[in-house]
Amino acid sequence: MCAKIEKDTKPAGDDLYKSLLKGNQKFIADALKIDSEYFTKLAKGQSPPVLWIGCADSRVPANQITNTAPGEIFVHRNIANMVIHSDMNMLSVLDYAVNILKVKHVIVTGHYGCGGVLAAMSNQQFGLIDNWLRHIKDIYRLHSKELDSISNMDERCDRLVEYNVIENVYNLCKTSIVQNAWQTGQPLGVHGWVYSISTGVITDMKVSAYDNANMDNVFRFK
Repeated sequence: MCAKIEKDTKPAGDDLYKSLLKGNQKFIADALKIDSEYFTKLAKGQSPPVLWIGCADSRVPANQITNTAPGEIFVHRNIANMVIHSDMNMLSVLDYAVNILKVKHVIVTGHYGCGGVLAAMSNQQFGLIDNWLRHIKDIYRLHSKELDSISNMDERCDRLVEYNVIENVYNLCKTSIVQNAWQTGQPLGVHGWVYSISTGVITDMKVSAYDNANMDNVFRFK
């Protein structure tokens, strides 16, 4: 007769899972030490002046890298910080931020070494995400002459990261949501940043827009 082998009923990763809940308890305790009404104030509502459209990468947390508190930045994140005109998720966030929250700034923030951009530069198939990455490949096509001239692949990727931010700032400006805000005189700036994970530095791509005056005529709504 074989000896009975007892199975470990503890699920894999259970300690990590529980540590997150313990972390929440510490977060609450630390916050209340600083301000006993911290959560009471947060619960009253939000009026963030900024919408952040960033990459889903776990190393690029909007509040931490800008030294802002909860309630100061409204955040939307996806793979490679994309602004796609048919993405109802992004458009819904943008509409709510601009027309309900009345944010003053919308910032597209990419980061060097972005895995989504790296994947888009390759000829590999990755599955469903290939349909998403195709938009980045289109950006590569627009700037292929310059990008193909960069022999170092890391540098080429970094440059495509920058172009990806720049083009998605333009995509934001093309939306009726942003242009209608401008048309009604609502103060709204659209900006593009790139964050360096290795240094912590944010670089302004200097493509800020506050109206549609410099857009190609075909994209300008009246």
